[in-house]
Amino acid sequence: MQLQLTIPGPANKGSVEVSDIVFGNDFNEALVHQIVTAYMAEARQGSRAQKTRTQVRGGGKKPWKQKGTGRARAGSIRSPIWVGGGRAHPSTPDENFTKKVNKKMFKNAMRSILSELNRQERLIVVDNFSIEEAKTKALLSKLKEFDLSDVLIVTEAIDDALSLSSRNLYTVDVQEAMTVDPVSLIGYNKVLVTVGALKQLEERLA
Repeated sequence: MQLQLTIPGPANKGSVEVSDIVFGNDFNEALVHQIVTAYMAEARQGSRAQKTRTQVRGGGKKPWKQKGTGRARAGSIRSPIWVGGGRAHPSTPDENFTKKVNKKMFKNAMRSILSELNRQERLIVVDNFSIEEAKTKALLSKLKEFDLSDVLIVTEAIDDALSLSSRNLYTVDVQEAMTVDPVSLIGYNKVLVTVGALKQLEERLA
């Protein structure tokens, strides 16, 4: 079974056949959530730093004697249970947030996302998409032809003009089909894909 995707044009005619293996899957919300969470976790910088009780200054002297005061035993004012004390399990700059993602899980999640984008009519396929000069105004004018503003553009290869003209637009991004990620696919209202990029996606996720 093959799915048909309309290619927008002057007469809004044309179609391209795509594999239902990639664009005809059911939406697996749990799997997509797992993959998206893993990608977002890997993007974390891990730049936080907290001190242990050995790194906090002071606390070398026992606050009070062990017995006879009626208070609980205390060996240092830098204990984790004290205000101003060190952390029991501190964050460190080299903290690893990565989560394991199997290739099969990734492929199934990407297929699920693309299939859902197609069902929701958020996937737009064009023969090609390019602009003559690297100007934001030129890109906005081109997107206006397709009535798009919040969009991810997926191409076969990064076009310098597209890349440069889109970097000042926080609602527009340009990515290659072979490196596009699930977070980007679900992060925009529409996804515009060239026919060449569509074939690359099929090869990548087949």
